[in-house]
Amino acid sequence: MSEIPYLDPSGTTAAVIVTHNRVELLRHSLAIVAAQTHPVEWIIVVDNGADDTVRDLVAEIAGDRGVYLPSRTNLGGAGGFAYGFLHALALGADAIWCADDDGRPADEDTLATQYRVAVERKLHQVSPTVCNIDDPGKLAFPLRQGATWHRRVEELAGDFLENYASLFNGALISAKATEIIGVPDYRLFIRGDEVEYHRRLSRSGLRYGTALDAFYLHPDGSDEFKPILGGRMHAQYPEGEFKRFFTYRNRGYLLSQPGNRKLALQEIPRFGWFFLVQRRNPREFLRWLRLLKRGANEDFRRP
Repeated sequence: MSEIPYLDPSGTTAAVIVTHNRVELLRHSLAIVAAQTHPVEWIIVVDNGADDTVRDLVAEIAGDRGVYLPSRTNLGGAGGFAYGFLHALALGADAIWCADDDGRPADEDTLATQYRVAVERKLHQVSPTVCNIDDPGKLAFPLRQGATWHRRVEELAGDFLENYASLFNGALISAKATEIIGVPDYRLFIRGDEVEYHRRLSRSGLRYGTALDAFYLHPDGSDEFKPILGGRMHAQYPEGEFKRFFTYRNRGYLLSQPGNRKLALQEIPRFGWFFLVQRRNPREFLRWLRLLKRGANEDFRRP
């Protein structure tokens, strides 16, 4: 898409971090974002807890670059990033760099590496490789290259993965790209909002991918992805009813959207096997079906 400018390291960058009642984790994230060797003009923190302690922390670490946005309504990750993105655009940022309060760039050069790869590859969006914060040699989420799923960094081939992005975990997006793909969907609240945003990105014609030599550290999420059929496929099963509600309800919405509908053909046999054969729990399978239907019907009422 030649008419949309690629990411340009000479432009301005706004970091957007969404937090909710995790001030000590946020401290680590803020510190490494503020220490990047590539300039970050604004460090925007959307605080879903409207906590004065967070406001003070932003002032302490980010100084004049800090922008504190308290919200007395918990906007979730999706709404928090939408709010932060729009504020970054209103400030005139040329690019937006995403972060969560429980994750952080691996080192001070992460953003510089992402910009280097963006220039070399002519990208509108570039993500780092997301690694386990407690074991950086392990991937925080399973990652597929071709038909093979990988769980460790050393298993990855090459230095770039085209047309794949783990969004909101260190993703760098040009402001012009957001004119095409918009901002995250507040209705999703949590879970699946990054997948829905990736769907828009993949259909946009924009150039994007993952730099395999830039790293972002995040708590391990791979345990949610339960291997089935000897590890050839996975079924997502988060801990707790609250997370499962949003994961499966939002998944139903995602599968009903253009670009994803063909995936629905895999979903019922895959999760049928997981719930009925592997877990031997028909009740969970029926609940999963009901939540999928709610999402497909765009029933976004929360529990």
